[in-house]
Amino acid sequence: MKIINYISRFIVGVVFLFSGTVKAIDPLGSVYKFQDYFTAFNLGFLDNISLLFAVFLCSLEFLAGFSVLFNIRFKAGILTVMLLMILFTPLTFVLALTNPVSDCGCFGDAIHLTNWQTFFKNIILLVPAIWLFIHKNKIVSQTGIARGWALLSIIAALFVAFIFYNLRYLPVIDFLPYKTGTHLPDKMIIPEGMPTDKYETTFIYEKNGERKEFDLNNYPADDTTWKFVDQKSVLVSKGYVPPIHDLVITSWNGKNITKEILSSKNFTLVMVVKDMNEADPELVKTGYETGIFCKNNSIDFYRFTSSSEDEFPPYSDEESGICFVDETVLKTMVRADPGYLLLRDGTILHKWSWANLPDNEEILKITTDINSNI
Repeated sequence: MKIINYISRFIVGVVFLFSGTVKAIDPLGSVYKFQDYFTAFNLGFLDNISLLFAVFLCSLEFLAGFSVLFNIRFKAGILTVMLLMILFTPLTFVLALTNPVSDCGCFGDAIHLTNWQTFFKNIILLVPAIWLFIHKNKIVSQTGIARGWALLSIIAALFVAFIFYNLRYLPVIDFLPYKTGTHLPDKMIIPEGMPTDKYETTFIYEKNGERKEFDLNNYPADDTTWKFVDQKSVLVSKGYVPPIHDLVITSWNGKNITKEILSSKNFTLVMVVKDMNEADPELVKTGYETGIFCKNNSIDFYRFTSSSEDEFPPYSDEESGICFVDETVLKTMVRADPGYLLLRDGTILHKWSWANLPDNEEILKITTDINSNI
């Protein structure tokens, strides 16, 4: 009995601790996932409180896992686990059937699971969770009531502080393709030998008022009595998709300059502003002034945004480095608004949020130090 209890506590505790932790490392990722679900279910009016949902959910998961694993206020912990399982198991079944969002987001961007994989994971996890819930009165917490709640309160406060640290200064672990040190062009190609998308093509021909479908092996190419009407292609199997497959950088005048930027031998500072309407104008202005300083010191400067031209601030023009990039790509590129990347030859050398962007002289020192180490 005790061995089963220990194993069950370990499984449930570790899964919930891990789930809460990876969400806390990348809280904006959880916010975006909530917004995806709200959009899919026509609940867009909840977007403004998606951060609250994200902080609450990952904190609840972490504290429940901590309580179960370390046997501190165990009954409260396993009750929270069961409530979450009762809520999310049927929900993941509905998501698996309807597939409104392909990736559930239960483990953030650390581990990607399909909705069916998430549902079956929950079914498996229910076994030790139900066992612990049934035997909860036989498992005595390691601490007294007051001491246990005090400890959980301290852990909760530290955990929430950790969430907001990652929110302000970028995630302490970057699970996304645009992490520091990445050579972006390498992430955009399909390696030799990797499978590609496979389609089944069907041709529709008509003869004497009758329509018939043919495949590539038996269509009447040489029979003039058949008249071609249409064709359709169905995806049979999905091929390899490179980690970065949708990065397109368009200049102010509509030119694709992706290759130009990623192949530049100069240092390049990129300021990412997903939405000009939502970003703090003062932070945007500060970034622009930093960029102008960089340009005056032989460092290229670009501003990536998904906003339309009529949303740009007054100091925007063709010379100010404005480029258009898809919003989803910008969200993946850096979890800050504005956020910054220092590039050279397509490699991400540094990433910063608006809160820890170095001052002008420090940026120059960073580039000088990099040159001296080559």
